[in-house]
Amino acid sequence: MQMSYAIRCAFYQLLLAALMLVAMLQLLYLSLLSGLHGQEEQDQYFEFFPPSPRSVDQVKAQLRTALASGGVLDASGDYRVYRGLLKTTLDPNDVILATHASVDNLLHLSGLLERWEGPLSVSVFAATKEEAQLATVLSYALSSHCPDMRARVAMHLVCPSRYEAAVPDPREPGEFALLRSCQEVFDKLARVAQPGINYALGTNVSYPNNLLRNLAREGANYALVIDVDMVPSEGLWRGLREMLDQSNQWGGTALVVPAFEIRRARRMPMNKNELVQLYQVGEVRPFYYGLCTPCQAPTNYSRWVNLPEESLLRPAYVVPWQDPWEPFYVAGGKVPTFDERFRQYGFNRISQACELHMVGFDFEVLNEGFLVHKGFKEALKFHPQKEAENQHNKILYRQFKQELKAKYPNSPRRC
Repeated sequence: MQMSYAIRCAFYQLLLAALMLVAMLQLLYLSLLSGLHGQEEQDQYFEFFPPSPRSVDQVKAQLRTALASGGVLDASGDYRVYRGLLKTTLDPNDVILATHASVDNLLHLSGLLERWEGPLSVSVFAATKEEAQLATVLSYALSSHCPDMRARVAMHLVCPSRYEAAVPDPREPGEFALLRSCQEVFDKLARVAQPGINYALGTNVSYPNNLLRNLAREGANYALVIDVDMVPSEGLWRGLREMLDQSNQWGGTALVVPAFEIRRARRMPMNKNELVQLYQVGEVRPFYYGLCTPCQAPTNYSRWVNLPEESLLRPAYVVPWQDPWEPFYVAGGKVPTFDERFRQYGFNRISQACELHMVGFDFEVLNEGFLVHKGFKEALKFHPQKEAENQHNKILYRQFKQELKAKYPNSPRRC
């Protein structure tokens, strides 16, 4: 009897263990199923709600690392380059807005972030040691208080080679340490900055515009390189993305974005209809109309203004390149760099457009998108040193065109 009881106890224990094992296996299965479903739910969530940008601490750590490197000298040895004070993650198929500015003109970044929904890259030039310090403190403040800056902006710094930028102490300048919002940072910058023409810095240092342009578009596939005091039409980034995503036929094509200038910057047109209305009453005119009409005339503004209204962005007509056209454009692939020997003012963008033409790119003007420069460009007056540099660039451009003939001997095109 005792033996029979022991056997029954052992049997029940075995049965209980088996039931527990089955229950555990079921729980494990349900857990795995739930996990897979949860991952699927998470994937769907992130498809519509992308992960939040990097933390403030991560961005500040990157800033410190970039500054601690001591920078690198450019090819001429005249400038010190600090890459990636701020960084952004780039989709290989994205279109980046690349621009450049002196420290005082960084005020324009706020407006660019409002109009351009995609990634933005800016190269900042600090002409003095004090400006280099201001630039680093400003980068620190922007990364701390502006989520859009952390998520979408890459920032690089260039200063004369005899200066080195330092890791900012939040207490210096003390006023920036008291700021608590992105708007406060830009408001403070507006009070301390003296916005003006980038190449009229009032120093003996030349503004290295082409070095800054190359730095801003570095690592990008498709890029729209503009001046910092220009504003794109609303939805231009989204329209370009949709057009480029739908077809891979744009290799070897420079998609020209017509550029205008407006008399009063407080009334920036958002769409083509608003722009045309201002154009018809003389409040808006072609870019460089009062400085260098041939530099933009091939865009054919009268044809562009009279195109039928369309909802989708697309190329409207082809324009053969001719000297001295210097269009603003979007292009990907093997786009020639800007020749960094050109500094200050004159021939810096024309030379790059000339080489783009030589290597075989075709220019097609977009139907709807546009750029607007804040204010009318008037005749320039340089002090003697700047005028001498402009004349130097004119001579350099003649030399540059001869170099292109030797560089591309088999090209049927000439500048």
